[in-house]
Amino acid sequence: MTRHLDFLRLHNFRDIGGYVTRDGQAVRWRRFYRADSLGWLSGDDLDRFRALGVRTVLDLRHPFEIERTGRVPDADGLTYHNLPIEGRRWDVETFDPELGVGRFLADRYLEVAEDGVDRLRFAVEAIAGDGAAPVVVHCAAGKDRTGILTALVLSLVGVAEDDIVADYALTGLATERFIADWRIRHPEAPMWPGFGMAPAEAMRFFLADLAERHGSVEGYCADVLDVDQATIGRLRAVLLGDPG
Repeated sequence: MTRHLDFLRLHNFRDIGGYVTRDGQAVRWRRFYRADSLGWLSGDDLDRFRALGVRTVLDLRHPFEIERTGRVPDADGLTYHNLPIEGRRWDVETFDPELGVGRFLADRYLEVAEDGVDRLRFAVEAIAGDGAAPVVVHCAAGKDRTGILTALVLSLVGVAEDDIVADYALTGLATERFIADWRIRHPEAPMWPGFGMAPAEAMRFFLADLAERHGSVEGYCADVLDVDQATIGRLRAVLLGDPG
């Protein structure tokens, strides 16, 4: 199976299938995707996207981002949700070079986990919905906001932390192309610390911090997001199958 799907104008569209859970099941291929901005879809890219049969798109960007760069085109049978999970804007002045990019990003992810509770809950429940899959979760780069939600979902269905971290870090394969395109579109704009980067330690720190605060990532989902066992059961039914 192919994890990275090639598009001309998208750089970070990935299938999240194949990861084995602690009880021996696996995330099914062609059920759960993560991506950078679907607002760039057109022409052959749009044809390829539609061939995937996607039924649900969760767009985690702010409305102003959608106004500026567009959203996934409408299609029969496609449900679209705009769920801006990021509350406060990033304070780049808090970046400490001695602590590094990983710590800076993890702290921003913790802010999202605090600010985006209602929309994160809605997103998890939407992915678990009957007939929702195949699902695409995306933001602008498919890295930070998308990485947070993907990590929570994979944790809830029982994927090991090492695999969750490794999946997050795969964004690094798209960083060079993403930054090159961004520079063309924004030649004068500054890049903030960690722009386009997905160091494994950022996700490792984030998951560890959630566990320290709430006992486990699942504890955060239960106590803060109020995701119940019935929802987790539906999520597993939608996403998991026998490995093979």
